[in-house]
Amino acid sequence: MEENLEKLNGSVDEIVFSNLDTGYVVFDLDCSGQMITVVGELGSISEGERLELTGGYVYSAKYGRQFKAVTCIRTLPTSPAEIRKYLGSGIIKGVGPALAKKIVERFGSDSLDIIENDPLSLSELKGVTSDKALFISTEYRKLSGMKNVVEYLQKFDISPAVAAEVWKKYESSSIAFIKDNPYILCDETIGLDFDRADAIAFSEGISNDSTNRIIAGLMCFLRENADAGHACLPVNKLVEVAQEILELNADTIHRGMDEALKSGQLEILTIGDKSYIYLREYYRAEKYIADKLAFMLNMSGTQLKDWSTEIKGIEFAESIQYETMQKAAINGCMGNKVFIMTGGPGTGKTTTLNGIIQLLKQQKKSLSLAAPTGRAAKRMSEVTGESAKTIHRLLEVDPTVTDRLAFKKNEKSPLKSDVVIVDEMSMVDVLLFEALLRALKPSASLIMVGDSHQLPSVGAGNVLKDLIAEGDIPTVELTKIFRQAAESLIVTNAHKIVKGELPELNDRKNDFFFMCCPDETEIPKLVIQLTKTRLPKTYGYSPLEDIQILTPTRLGCTGTKELNRALQLALNPPSKAKGEIKVFDTVFRVGDKVMQIKNDYDIDWRKGAEQGQGVFNGDIGFIEEMDKHSGNIIINFDGKRAEYTAEMMRRLDLAYAVTIHKSQGSEYSAVILPLTSISRNLMYRNLLYTGVTRAKNILILIGTRDQVEVMVSNNRRTLRYSCIKPLLKIALKNSKGN
Repeated sequence: MEENLEKLNGSVDEIVFSNLDTGYVVFDLDCSGQMITVVGELGSISEGERLELTGGYVYSAKYGRQFKAVTCIRTLPTSPAEIRKYLGSGIIKGVGPALAKKIVERFGSDSLDIIENDPLSLSELKGVTSDKALFISTEYRKLSGMKNVVEYLQKFDISPAVAAEVWKKYESSSIAFIKDNPYILCDETIGLDFDRADAIAFSEGISNDSTNRIIAGLMCFLRENADAGHACLPVNKLVEVAQEILELNADTIHRGMDEALKSGQLEILTIGDKSYIYLREYYRAEKYIADKLAFMLNMSGTQLKDWSTEIKGIEFAESIQYETMQKAAINGCMGNKVFIMTGGPGTGKTTTLNGIIQLLKQQKKSLSLAAPTGRAAKRMSEVTGESAKTIHRLLEVDPTVTDRLAFKKNEKSPLKSDVVIVDEMSMVDVLLFEALLRALKPSASLIMVGDSHQLPSVGAGNVLKDLIAEGDIPTVELTKIFRQAAESLIVTNAHKIVKGELPELNDRKNDFFFMCCPDETEIPKLVIQLTKTRLPKTYGYSPLEDIQILTPTRLGCTGTKELNRALQLALNPPSKAKGEIKVFDTVFRVGDKVMQIKNDYDIDWRKGAEQGQGVFNGDIGFIEEMDKHSGNIIINFDGKRAEYTAEMMRRLDLAYAVTIHKSQGSEYSAVILPLTSISRNLMYRNLLYTGVTRAKNILILIGTRDQVEVMVSNNRRTLRYSCIKPLLKIALKNSKGN
C-alpha cells in the first residue's frame, strides 16, 4: 500500500476542527497557493506551521475531496508572515494576535529562536515584563516537547492520541521515560498493546528478559482476562500462558512476578493448595466485598422478627394474595441487612418487590432504588412507581479523578438511605459492587434482585451467582409461575429452557413464534421483512422504538455487523437531507439507532434543565443532529442529549441489531432472535434464555430445531475465576472468631 501514498508540502492556513485529547484535526493546507483540506490523527497542529504529509485522497459525499494524512513531519514556520500566523493562532499561552505582530515586527524570522533561547529580549517590547517573557518561553518549550513526543511515537506508527495521553502523564520527561521503559505505555491510562510496546523496547535494545517486560506482560494478560470476565487467574495458568507469550522459562516469569508482588502491582491469594494472582484493584474489590458483606451479615443478628401480620395488611390493602415464597422473600428482606431475591419471568418478582417497598416505607425507612443500566433503571421506576437511578448516577461519578473510575459517594460520604435495592444484579461486576458497598452507611441494608440464570456481567466476576452459591447470604428463589404469566409462551418456554427442556415451537397463536430457516443466508432478508413491514403492519410497532434484533454473535451473516448494515440500508437509507460520517468501516447517519460500547464518564449530557455526565456501555440512543462543519453529532439517549466528536464515535456502534450480551437489563416490546451455527461456543442455554427473556410482548426465534436443541441441551456455564466465595467464608469465620 505504501507505494500508493502521496506527499503534500505546505503551511497550515486555517484549523477547521481540532480535538487535542484524541489528536484528530481538520485543517486547510496552503500548497503554493492551492488550498487542500486535510484530515487525520496528527496531534496538535498550529496555523502557520509547515508540514510534510503522507497519505492519500478520499472523497466524502458531504465534504468532497480531502487529503487523509497518515504521517506528518513538522518544520517550524520560517517566513515572518508564517511565524506571525503561528504565534497569533493562540498556540502559546500569553501570546495573541496583537503581541504576535509586535514580536515579528521586532525580531522577524528570528522570533521563534528568541522565544526559546533568549526570552528576556521579549521584555524590550511594550507591555511585556520579564516574568511574562519567561512564561511565554516556558509554554513554547512545553509545546515543542509535546510535538517531540508525537514525532517520536509516530516512528512506531503510534497515533497522536496515544502521544497526548503520554504527555499528560509524563510531560517533558516522556521520551526519556519511554526509552528507559517502553512498557509504561501499556498501563491502563495510556492503554497501548503490549506487542507495540515490545517493538519499541526491541528498537531501544532492551533485554527480552527484563523485569519491566515480564511485569508488563503479566499485567496486560490479566487485564485482557478481566475484560473477558475473570477477576483473577490461577498462578500456574498465568505462568503457563506467559511462558508462551513472552518466550521465557517459568523461573524467569516467577522472578518478574515476585518483583510485581513486592511492588504491590500484583496481589496473590492462596486458598488451600491453590494460589490466584490479581491485579491490585480486583483483589482490593473482592477482599472489600467479602469483609463488608461479613460485617453486614453479622449485623443482622439471629432473632429475626416475623412480619406476617404486616404482610397480611398489605395483602388486604392491595387485594392480592402472596404465595409462600413471596412471603418468605418479604420477611427476609425486612429482617436481614443483606438479602437476595431471585427468580425468572412470571414468578412475581415485581409484585413481591412492591410489597417490600410498601412495608419499608411504612417503617419510615429511606430508600434508594438502582439498576446497572439506564434502561433497567427506567423499567424499575415504571414497575414500582418509585424513582430509580443507574448505580453510577446513584454513586455520583467523580469527574476530578481522571485515571480511574471513582465516585463521590464512598465511606467518607456515604448514601443517606437506610435501604438500597438493586435490580438486575446479574449485570453487576466486582468493581461496581465494591463501589456500591463502600457507599453504604454502616447501618444500611442491601436488597439484591435478579435472575441467576441470565448471563453474567460484561465486567469481571459473576457476583450474583457466586453470592447465591456461597450459601451464607439469605436468599429466596421465586419459582412458581403465576396464572396470568403462565398464559405467555415466552414465560413458559423460558422456564422450559432453564430446565433443559425443548421449548414449544409449534404454537402459532401465542407470543412466541418459531420460524424455521435452514439457509442462514436467507435470514437477513427475513429479519428485514419482519422489522420493516410485517410486525409494524400487524401490531403497529415502530421498527426502531419497539423492535430489537438480538443475536449471539457479531460475526457471520446473522451477526450484528452484517445485520446492522442491512437494517440501516432498509430503515435509514442515505439521502442528501441526512448528514453522515464514516468511522472506520461504519457509516453513522442522522436517524440511526446507536449503542455506546464503552463506559465514558466524561460525556456531558442535558435533559431539559437537568445536566449530568456519563454515557455507559449498553446505552441506546438515536442520532438527532450532525454539524456539517465539525462532524459533531447530537445523540438522544432516552431524553439525555449528548454531543459527540468524530473521535468519540469510536465508542459507538449501530444498534439495529445487538448481541444478547449487550441486551442485558433491557426489555423490548418485540424481539427477533436469529440463531447462528458460526460457533458452537455460542450455542449454550443461558445465552438463549437471556435472549428470550428480553421480549415483553412478542418473541420471534429464527433458525432450525436442531440449533434450538443444541442450545437447550448445552448447559455450559461460562467459567469465571473469582474468589468472592472463599473470601466471604474466611471473613465470616474471622469475624465470628473475634
